[in-house]
Amino acid sequence: MSPSRRRFVQGLAMGGMAASLGLTSRSLWANAEQQQKMPTLRGTDYDLTIGEQVVNFTGTPRIGTTVNGSLPAPILRWKEGDTVTLRVKNNLPESSSIHWHGIILPSSQDGVPNISNGFHGIEPGTTHTYQFKVAQSGTYWYHSHSGFQEQTGLYGPIVIDPMEPEPFTYDRDYVVMLSDWTDEDPTVVYAKLKKLSHYYNFNERTHKDLMKDLKEKGLARTWSERKMWMQMRMSQRDLADVTGYTYTYLMNGQTPADGWTGLFRKGEKVRLRFINGSAMSFFDVRIPGLKMTVVAADGQYVQPVSVDEFRIGVAETYDVIVEPDDGAYTIFAQSIDRSGYARGTLTPDAGMQAAVPPMDPVPNLTHTDMGMDMSAMGHNMHGMGGMDMKGMDHSKMAMGGMDMKGMDHSRMAMGGMDMKGMDHSKMAMGGMDMKGMDHSMMAMSGMDMKGMDHGPHPMGGKSTPVHPSDFSSGKVVHAPTEYGPQVDMRAAAPRYRLDDPGVGLRNNGRRVLTYADLRNLHGTNDPREPDREIQLHLTGNMERYMWSVNGVKFNDAEPLRWKMGERLRITFVNDTMMNHPMHLHGMWSDLETGDNDFIPRKHTVIVQPGSRISYRVTVDAEGGWAYHCHLLYHMLGMFREVQVS
Repeated sequence: MSPSRRRFVQGLAMGGMAASLGLTSRSLWANAEQQQKMPTLRGTDYDLTIGEQVVNFTGTPRIGTTVNGSLPAPILRWKEGDTVTLRVKNNLPESSSIHWHGIILPSSQDGVPNISNGFHGIEPGTTHTYQFKVAQSGTYWYHSHSGFQEQTGLYGPIVIDPMEPEPFTYDRDYVVMLSDWTDEDPTVVYAKLKKLSHYYNFNERTHKDLMKDLKEKGLARTWSERKMWMQMRMSQRDLADVTGYTYTYLMNGQTPADGWTGLFRKGEKVRLRFINGSAMSFFDVRIPGLKMTVVAADGQYVQPVSVDEFRIGVAETYDVIVEPDDGAYTIFAQSIDRSGYARGTLTPDAGMQAAVPPMDPVPNLTHTDMGMDMSAMGHNMHGMGGMDMKGMDHSKMAMGGMDMKGMDHSRMAMGGMDMKGMDHSKMAMGGMDMKGMDHSMMAMSGMDMKGMDHGPHPMGGKSTPVHPSDFSSGKVVHAPTEYGPQVDMRAAAPRYRLDDPGVGLRNNGRRVLTYADLRNLHGTNDPREPDREIQLHLTGNMERYMWSVNGVKFNDAEPLRWKMGERLRITFVNDTMMNHPMHLHGMWSDLETGDNDFIPRKHTVIVQPGSRISYRVTVDAEGGWAYHCHLLYHMLGMFREVQVS
């Protein structure tokens, strides 16, 4: 269809245009407010129309998916306690859907085709009516759960006003929706990833990095490290599958060139509701010169915590309050792989902007991100699962600063694994230096570690910190289905890293939010201990771009069957080198962060590479529910259906 036959959705390059028109400061302020506002729909009765329109973010017209002619879709402003009715008409030539992300509602209204009770999608030319009572308040969003429509624009914010007064005050309220746009057809993007998983990664280590390593680490250590990564066929720069090479990162639908603008008056407190509505992009968010007080996570109040920066995974939301002076500030959201950024400006004057900071250096993944940080493992590894370490010479062994140069692995066998060639001369455990560790004999893809006990391992008189709920005491068990060509890595020593902000944010000189900082403002909602525990491994073959849970892709998996009323502990073990934002529909995920009395509630939880994390679920919603990684191109395999009865 010709672009001329379609309505054209334009970005709003407000600042320069207004200046050229000679507007006064007052009229410019009003003009800026009007132009930068995302459309907002209020009330209890809505008509939404899904359609296709021409959009232009890069200078090249492309077809986007819109709701009521808007990309992102309009802000829906609801009120807690109301019953909302939403009639959604599908004008696309294919089936569509809308899922209300993070909203607690009956399965039949959740909007996931062929999983939500009785819902099979909205066929072309038809209208589907959703109706449900709004039982919560806070910041959420909505998006398509059909094909790759989310990548082409079908996503929008939801703001729910509470019945009771909020526990904080503010003068101005803005949604800040982050997203990623590509001019490519998403099916083409996916096909490229299947053929060459690092197709979009232009940040691989180079000759310059090699020279730098040789200078800093010497030949032997550099060779050992490079050999290890090459034998594992993994990359230290495997940070994002799809990057700024094809993505334009958007803030409220504005490109970095245009920038979104939020105006304030001097002395005002501004609430910013960050939503990551991306298909594939994690963002690290900061506002240079301003502290941000985090007051809500995934729509739920948390005890306020002041930070300089936070990482927001796909599908997460964070509400922050800032108190700007009378200057301009850049809202800077750089992608996790540093291939691009989205930006906006908080300013008292639409003609005033702040400098855009440079992106941080591209980080490298480490042993920790591979789940191979053995610093918490101890001597009770000896004899684990048939591992014979009788010949190990510990006479010179040091842990926590010990010298292990004399460690003899010649007679060491680990579950049948020959470790004769393993050089642990610089091995570090509990503070020791492992940089020179030669893992050349540890081929992750072929290494049989079935017999290895990865439970808690006290070392040097120390033990893994005991959580009040003791959730960290469970063993990590790799299911038999994890062994095969569909899985190229199993984390040997995944650890809870709740106080770890993640790759690229460690020790950067800024106060970065971690999950350990999140504490429920009103206390733990359901203090019951779990009735049973379920361990789920996030798995894949990264080179072949195959994603799965426990080594089994969605199409081959049986549903998870949960009992109404039970209290579960879900423990995720991430056996891959990528962050996965795991989203459970219909029920809250009570994240075990270390304080049993103030467990925060989330709908999406980032599982860091090579780590494990646990949360409790009160099973209080009958029916079929989706449970999946929210990275769009992982979702096809890393997905489970949950049936509650």
